[in-house]
Amino acid sequence: MNRRLILGAAATAPMLAAPALAQTESPEIRWRMPSSFPKNLDILFGGAEYLSRRVAQATNGRFRLQPFAAGELVPPLQILDALQAGTVECGQTASLYYVGKDPTFAPFTAIPFGLNMRQMTAWMRLGGGNELAAELYRDYNVVGIPFGDTGTQMGGWFRKEMRTMEDLAGLKFRISGFAGHLFAKMGAAPTQIAGADIYPALERGTIDAAEWIGPYDDEKLGFARVARYYYAPGFWEGSSRGVFMVNLRAWESLPETYKHVLEMACQEATMDMAAKYDDANPKALRRLIAAGAQLRIWPREIMQAGWRAANELYEETAAQNPRFRKLWASYKPYRDEQFQWFRVAENNYENFAFAAAAQQR
Repeated sequence: MNRRLILGAAATAPMLAAPALAQTESPEIRWRMPSSFPKNLDILFGGAEYLSRRVAQATNGRFRLQPFAAGELVPPLQILDALQAGTVECGQTASLYYVGKDPTFAPFTAIPFGLNMRQMTAWMRLGGGNELAAELYRDYNVVGIPFGDTGTQMGGWFRKEMRTMEDLAGLKFRISGFAGHLFAKMGAAPTQIAGADIYPALERGTIDAAEWIGPYDDEKLGFARVARYYYAPGFWEGSSRGVFMVNLRAWESLPETYKHVLEMACQEATMDMAAKYDDANPKALRRLIAAGAQLRIWPREIMQAGWRAANELYEETAAQNPRFRKLWASYKPYRDEQFQWFRVAENNYENFAFAAAAQQR
C-alpha cells in the first residue's frame, strides 16, 4: 500500500521556517512531555524529541517541551491519567491504550481492517474525525493533536506457526486496543503490556506471541531471538496514529501563536516519522530474515475470520456505547468509500508494479 502522507506540507513548512516569535511578544513556557515509548525506539520516541526541537526553533526558545521516555516520569500506559490529574502538561501516547476507559479511543489510533495512513489523515481532517476526537478528549480533560504514524504494521512474532483457527485457541498474545477484543473473539487470550516489557515476557514464556510495530523497532527489541515466526500484515493496524495530548487547562493558558506552532509542528513530525519508518523498515526486514526470522503471511482463513469478528465487534460496541455508535456512523461509510477508491487506482497499480519489480530480481 502506498503510504505517502497528505498533511498540508506546503502550509506547514513556511510557518516553521518563518522568523522566531519576538521575545517581547511571547511568554517563556516550559512543559514536561512524558512518552508511552522507550528511548531506544529512536523513530517513535524520536518523534517527541523532534517535536520538542521544532517548537523551540519556531519560538526562539521561548516555548520548550522536555521529553521523558516511558517510565521516567509517568508509567507508559498512564499518560492520559497523569494529564487528567494535571500532574504533567502534555504527553506523547496512543489513544488506543485507553480503550478500558472508553472503546471510542481506539479508532483515533487504529482498529482492525481500518483506514490506512493517508485515509486516516483524510478522515481526521476532512471527514469529521478531528471533531469527534475533540469531543471525546474534552470529557477526559485533555486536548489531542494527531502526532506521528507508523503506517501499516506487521502482524507480530510467534513461537509456532499460525496455520488454522485452531492455532489461535488459548494463544497468549500481547496486543493492544480493539485488536485485543478481536483476538479474544477468535479464541486467543490477549494481554496489553508496554513495549519495554514484551521481550522478557516472550523469553519467560509468559506470552506466546507479541505484536509491536514493524521490522525496524522489532529488530531493536530483539523479538526474533525468542519467537522466530514473523507474520504480516497487522490487519488490525492499517495505520497507527499517535497523539500529542495536553491537559485542558494548560492548553487554554497558551497564547494562540503557541497553539498554532504545536499544531503545525505535530503535522511536520508526523510526516517525518512516516518517512523514517518507510526508509528504515525494508532494510531491517532484510536483516531479520538473514538472521533467521521466518516471514509468514496470515492464512486467508484467519483473516476472513478476523473480518467477520471485527464487524461483529463494531456492531456490538455501537449497540452498547452511544459515543462509539456516533463515531462508527462516521468512520464506517468513510472507510468503505475510501476502500472502493483505493481499489481503483492504488491497489491495481501496486498489485502489478510490486509483483513486476519482484520478478526482475
